[in-house]
Amino acid sequence: MSDAAQVTINEVRAAAEAVKAAIDRHLEAVAGTTEESDPAVVAAYEELASAAITYDQLLYEVFDEVTPFEVPGDEGSGGYHGPEQPEAISVLIRRDYLVADPKRLRAQAERVEASLTPGGGTAGGVNAAIGVLFGEFEPDEIAARCEEFGLEEGDSTLWVSASEPTDPGEWLPEPFDGADPSLLICRFDVSEVYDDEAEAFGPES
Repeated sequence: MSDAAQVTINEVRAAAEAVKAAIDRHLEAVAGTTEESDPAVVAAYEELASAAITYDQLLYEVFDEVTPFEVPGDEGSGGYHGPEQPEAISVLIRRDYLVADPKRLRAQAERVEASLTPGGGTAGGVNAAIGVLFGEFEPDEIAARCEEFGLEEGDSTLWVSASEPTDPGEWLPEPFDGADPSLLICRFDVSEVYDDEAEAFGPES
């Protein structure tokens, strides 16, 4: 076995250890929280997802094997047909929210942008408030604090796809036209439908 191969196998082992550590941190965050959308839980989730992706990729490259974990909602996609070693990746995220409390949404925006007319309640006023909040806060922070902003969290999905390197600004006019399921490396879905499916099986004995 060459030194290069040995180093690669060691990388797989290190990636496996990183997954184990990420699982421990995720469990610790989940067990220690008392609030919905706790930023610590979100961060631990994303860390675990990233570690699992790295391990799966290295495992395939070195041993031509994959992990037994299935990606929710992946059925019927036809499988991955992209390069084994992509030159670049694209991360596409969709998060849906219901505007559960327009007054709270508007009030939060008014704290950020003094030019908004206090107490504005028209549809245009809500649209302006949404623009202010999403311009001020990172999407991850809004996801973690959605109830505080008068929003109710809905379904969400994150796609990691193989892509070609692009020049700055090249895809900005049509940013989502390149979403191709055949280039999907992995995806992570969050939806109440999965909670309903788990409840259908009843509690574990």
